[in-house]
Formats: sequence, C-alpha cells, structure tokens
Amino acid sequence: MSGLTRRAFLARGAALGASLPLGVAAIPGPAAGKRREGLGPITVFSKHLQWLEYEELADVVAEAGFDGIDLTVRPGGHVLPERVTKDLPRAVRAARSAGLVVPLMTTAITRARDPATRRILATGRDEGIQAYRMGYLGYPEEVPIASALDGMRPLIQELAELNEQFGLHGAYQNHSGTGVGGPVWDLAYLLRGVNPRWLGVQYDIAHATVEGGTAWPLGLRLLAPYIRTVDVKDFLWAERPDRWVPRWVPLGDGMVDYPRYLRMVDELRISGPISLHFEYPPLEGPSDLSRAERRQEAIRLMRRDLERLRALLAEAGLAAGNGEEA
Repeated sequence: MSGLTRRAFLARGAALGASLPLGVAAIPGPAAGKRREGLGPITVFSKHLQWLEYEELADVVAEAGFDGIDLTVRPGGHVLPERVTKDLPRAVRAARSAGLVVPLMTTAITRARDPATRRILATGRDEGIQAYRMGYLGYPEEVPIASALDGMRPLIQELAELNEQFGLHGAYQNHSGTGVGGPVWDLAYLLRGVNPRWLGVQYDIAHATVEGGTAWPLGLRLLAPYIRTVDVKDFLWAERPDRWVPRWVPLGDGMVDYPRYLRMVDELRISGPISLHFEYPPLEGPSDLSRAERRQEAIRLMRRDLERLRALLAEAGLAAGNGEEA
C-alpha cells in the first residue's frame, strides 16, 4: 500500500469490478513481491456498530478517523447473505460517500459449493472488495484430529480455486477455543499446498496469545506466508467462580505484546489491511445509553484505540499504511 494515496486507493477500488487481478494485487503478503507494502489501510470491524444504518455507520467510522470498514456480510450482520446483491452495494456506496474504503468483508463462508458463496463473492468483487474472512470449521468429536483435518482439505482447496475465479483472497481467522484455528498449527496443515494468494489466514494476535501464551511467535512464523490481513484487539485474563476466561479490553490495556508482535510483522514482511476490533463494554453487550450517547461514546472509544494503534505502528516503523500515505 505504500506509495498509494487515499485518492489512488479509492480509484483502484472503483476499478476492481472490471479488473480482477488488481483486487488481489492490493492484498499483498510475503509472497506477493519484493517491495515492502506495509500494513494498512486501518479498517474497523463493523460488528459492534450493527445497530447503525449504512449511512450512519459510514459517518461514525469516518468521524472516528478510520480509513475504512471491514463489513459484516453474514447471518446477523450488516448485510444478510440473502440480501447481498441489494444491500452490499448500498453499504459500500455509503462508505465511499464518506471517504472510506471497504477492502474487507467478514462472512460465514466455509464451502465453495454453497449457492450463497458465489453470490457473496461475485457481489463483493463487483463492489471492489479485495478480501474476505471465512466462517469457522469445527472438529467432530468422534473423528481423530488428523483425519478430520484431512477431510477438510478438499473443502479448502475448492474454496481457494473459487477465490481465484473471483479474484478474491479468502482468509481463516485463528480464534481461541477448540475449533479449527485455535491451536494455529492446524491452519498450516490445512493450507499446505494452497496458493496463499487465494486463501490464507486473517491473523489475530490476541487470540493467538490466548492460546499460545509465550509460544505464539512460533505460530506466527509458521503462518506468515499465508497472512494477507490482520486483526487487532487486546485482552486480559479474568477470574470467574469456576474458571479463568479472556476478557476483551481497550487496545493497550491488555496483555498482548504489540511491540514484539509488530517487530515480527516487519521482520516477516507481513502486509495488508488491518481490522481493528471492539469487543469490550459498552461497545458490545447491553447499554443504558441513549442512541445519541451511544454514538458519541462509540466514536470516542474508537478514536482512542485507533490513536493507540497508530502510535504502536509508528514506534515499529510500520505507519506507511495508514490510509493517507498508503
């Protein structure tokens, strides 16, 4: 993204409907070329703003200072899969009218043969979206882990081939827990032999830290060739009566070692859009605030975490992809 102005990025996005390879060229990565592309643009994952209509969403994200939106296109999301052909163009148009980009969407896609998959990918491509996050896969309890992974590999390969047809990059988010992607190494096993240009990992350092403790750098090195997009958030361990659980907190208030992580991102030449997540109260969960108060609080907290992220990127020398410079 370095060397591209916001105006050039928007122009590139507008051209994507007629030029498939250009879309993927905007999602760089370790294997994409020798030039250092940098991280960015910085988008906001729209899950905590699903109470806003498209125009309001765009206004809030722009007022908070973000470069763009990582739009939820999944059941319960901003765009419902059954309405994607009508509503995704509306959402993207509203974002662009506010000066934002929409390089990412978060979906529930797991299978190429699902009729909804083609509809979502075709509409996303036509609207200039360059990459999407997949849905999650699980491990059947009655099947050995290795056999379960072997059984999923054809699904992964089919999805990668479909992504190539549409010129989109698909990515599986590593997520803490006992599902596929929790231990991280399983994603490397699943993706072995898959062209990372078409299918890879949306790397989430917070979830990797939850599961990896001090060993997450090994997983990051293992997955680096497949990373084209990254998620950012923070957490602390919280004690409940029966167990300890991760509790999501504002960026910088948690235990993710961002300085070390970003040094490794630079060393491993990881590039691509950033999706900043907000999963802590009052941005998620019940709220007693009025709609106007909720809007102002959302902008304040989003702006604060964005400023912290930009400071971390600047300290790591990775500020080139912040949208204006990107």
